[in-house]
Amino acid sequence: MIYEVVIGVEVHAQLRTKSKLFCGCGTVFGLTANSQTCPLCLGLPGSLPVLNQAAVEMAVRAGLALNCTIAANNMFARKNYFYPDLPKGYQISQYEAPICEHGWIEIAVNESRRRVRIRRAHLEEDAGKSVHVAGTNGSRVDLNRAGTPLLEIVTEPDLRSSEEVVAYLKSLRDVLMYLEVCDGNMDEGSFRCEPNLSLRPLGQKEFGTKVELKNINSFKFVKDAIEYEIKRQTKVLSEGGTINQETRLWNLERGETVVMRSKEEAHDYRYFPDPDLVPLKLDKEWIDGCRKHVAELPVTRMRRFVSEFALSEYDAGVLTASKAVADYFEACVTLFNQPKTVSNWVMGELTRELNNSGTDASASPVAPERLVSLLQLVEQGTISLKVAREIFPEVYSSGKTPEQIVQEKGLIQVSDEVALDKIIGDVIEKNPTQVAQFKEGKQQVLGFLVGQVMKTSGGKANPGKVNELLKKKLG
Repeated sequence: MIYEVVIGVEVHAQLRTKSKLFCGCGTVFGLTANSQTCPLCLGLPGSLPVLNQAAVEMAVRAGLALNCTIAANNMFARKNYFYPDLPKGYQISQYEAPICEHGWIEIAVNESRRRVRIRRAHLEEDAGKSVHVAGTNGSRVDLNRAGTPLLEIVTEPDLRSSEEVVAYLKSLRDVLMYLEVCDGNMDEGSFRCEPNLSLRPLGQKEFGTKVELKNINSFKFVKDAIEYEIKRQTKVLSEGGTINQETRLWNLERGETVVMRSKEEAHDYRYFPDPDLVPLKLDKEWIDGCRKHVAELPVTRMRRFVSEFALSEYDAGVLTASKAVADYFEACVTLFNQPKTVSNWVMGELTRELNNSGTDASASPVAPERLVSLLQLVEQGTISLKVAREIFPEVYSSGKTPEQIVQEKGLIQVSDEVALDKIIGDVIEKNPTQVAQFKEGKQQVLGFLVGQVMKTSGGKANPGKVNELLKKKLG
């Protein structure tokens, strides 16, 4: 039997608000356990939720960017379940009336593009965190995360492979980070994904029994977990077994999925409208105001870079994968209108130093103006390209301008014909064999002679001028 893989994905994206969804407690990651809590976070009787407007604005902007319909009327519901990190005994979420519905996002897989449908995106509060301490019999509960605003984004079952899932997640994460509504940090749980996977005989319309995968915090692990689960389900079905509807965890050490619990249905949560929160009404003017703050998105920007700056799709894709990098590139091009040269430096020297220091492009110690001043020194013939590349790490780490470093190290390129003529004369005298070969028609020998001049000059000679003068002297 040949099986078709059917996958839908749920993503929980933490919104970048300074306070929680229904109270004024902070959302900073990594602080002392239970230091960002209040009576509402702790589920104490009599505490009442107050909706965070900034979270609503971020949700609407994300929905618009994902081509969703924004609901003018939506409401919050109580999702009832019992767990140690949920002190109220319910989670405030949206069920029947989500804030965003019926959208889509474009993904690129194997050099082709297609749309993945977004079923819904709704607001909800996060639960706390159970902390399991090794070597002890109990667990602890940290409620700092309880009440943090999340946007849960749910696709239709449109994905058919682990590669497509990863492409979708990367595209979605890029969009949310471009909008600055989510920081996309998977290690800290700001961007959490849960694939729902099933198999069905090829050609069958009805879906198979789905399994939800949890506890996955990297694109690589998502791919590995899905591929393992496809093999597991294929084996079970091929041997005449049945798939149980359940939630499974990805066990990194063993490289396999393991059962966590049976999968609940919506009715198990006994959803009902939250009596402490009035229905949320959004007027058209307010939604249109949010639309004005939707930034140019990665795919659109990539296409513009190709058409406006004559870059390859690869270069444009690399530059626009990060909003900060794309902004940096455009700032440089505004000052130095040589897009390909700027692209090479941003993707090469700058990116290498940023990666080595773990720094985002938005916080680069080399401002666009400073990189441009270095490129201008090369263009003006003050220094060679080789020298520019050699001094860039010092420009990055020292805080000095390129001009200061060039002056201090005496790296100004020699273009004076009299000075170069003497060096060239010495090189010709010391290399009679190569000179004779060049005169016999072996043009490639010129490169060797240029190299000797550059070596003799300590790399300071202007290569273009050296080529010109050598050809004249050699006839």
